[in-house]
Amino acid sequence: MTNSIKRGSAMIALSAGLAISLLAAPAALAKDVIIHAGQLIDGVSRTTRSNVSILIHDDRIVSVTPGFTEQAGADVIDLSKSTVLPGLIDAHVHLLLQLGSGSPMLNQVTRTAYDELLDGIGYARKTLFAGFTSVRDVGGYTPAIVALKKAVAAGNVTGPRMWVAGSILGPTGGHADFSTGFDEALSKPEWTDGIIDGPEEAIKAVRAHHRAGVDLIKIVPSGGVASVGDDPHAQLMTDAEIKAVVETAHTLHMKVAAHAHGAVAVDHASQIGVDSIEHGSFANDVSYKIMKTNGTYLVPTLIAGDTVVQYAKMHPEILKPSVAAKALAVGPVMSQNAFNAYKAGVKMAFGTDAGVYPHGQNGREFELLVKAGIPAIDAILMATSAAADLIGDADDIGTIQPGRYADIIATSGNPLTDITELQRVAFVMKGGQIVKQAGQ
Repeated sequence: MTNSIKRGSAMIALSAGLAISLLAAPAALAKDVIIHAGQLIDGVSRTTRSNVSILIHDDRIVSVTPGFTEQAGADVIDLSKSTVLPGLIDAHVHLLLQLGSGSPMLNQVTRTAYDELLDGIGYARKTLFAGFTSVRDVGGYTPAIVALKKAVAAGNVTGPRMWVAGSILGPTGGHADFSTGFDEALSKPEWTDGIIDGPEEAIKAVRAHHRAGVDLIKIVPSGGVASVGDDPHAQLMTDAEIKAVVETAHTLHMKVAAHAHGAVAVDHASQIGVDSIEHGSFANDVSYKIMKTNGTYLVPTLIAGDTVVQYAKMHPEILKPSVAAKALAVGPVMSQNAFNAYKAGVKMAFGTDAGVYPHGQNGREFELLVKAGIPAIDAILMATSAAADLIGDADDIGTIQPGRYADIIATSGNPLTDITELQRVAFVMKGGQIVKQAGQ
């Protein structure tokens, strides 16, 4: 027998022995935890419950029972003087973006996708600590945002559960074309990764995104606010392009989010079958009837409108003059239109456009929703069960009931009487693991 064969046989024997020892080793003992909740908003009901015990086994909720119970071997977390809620869900974030951190135009040519990814690690952490245990990222360079999602899922980066859209899809010169205003010689892949012109390009882009590991598709059928040279009132994608995206994405079991400000784009996108309208700033009563008929969600992002108005007024150096003018027109109407949609019975999910304002301040959206006239409990349901339904994973997130992930937060006061409590989340648990306690 040659030395190489002997070494090979030895390695096989060693590997076999290691495998047997691993199989024979006892599994790690499961962890049981009981949370004593003084007040419980479970994300299912519009009413609260008092003095409830939540039994957690590993990363899942086992039971929710009346009274403060104990169990041999289980750790007890005393939140008996707190209000306990499901981990919050922000259905519209941009974890690779932070508007306001320097000139947007200068950042475009001096920063790379690697810089954005490293920043995103910090933004993900801030988001989780703010009580948002799940997010839907609806626009970031595909390779970078998919890498961040994978790192969080593997436990290598601290952050919320992530559903990601990758690079947003739209036409040349539209909201997805980040090369607008620059010399073409400066073009970078992340500027043009989402440009689609025509149904065939739309189909191919959706398939490529799916192959790259995204969870949903984001399109921009209308112009935007923060982009240069496009009109928020105009529908810039054709119906044929929208239809190609929707049919391809749905075939691949992916949902479609549509950035749409103007009523024409909102109406057409809803009729064609998108799953959500993002912003919907200039939608009207006809739009709401169409959305309600088609079961289309609205994600209103009031804090984004409020923030860009403040930038336009107080920090004009951050926005180009044409962008500032659009911000001043869009911001003031978003709150009233969100309330109109609520009154019309449109399905609504919580989303903030985090990245347009500083990450970690997502809870401010609740205050704006309540100021707009939406009851506190409905604003909370928008960020729990409704957002989970929009994402498509209501069996795992969004509520406190048996079988769901133990994604649980708590506030010192009652957010139903003071909605700003959700800006001061004191306790955060994700998948049965405490990541923030007593505000630390």
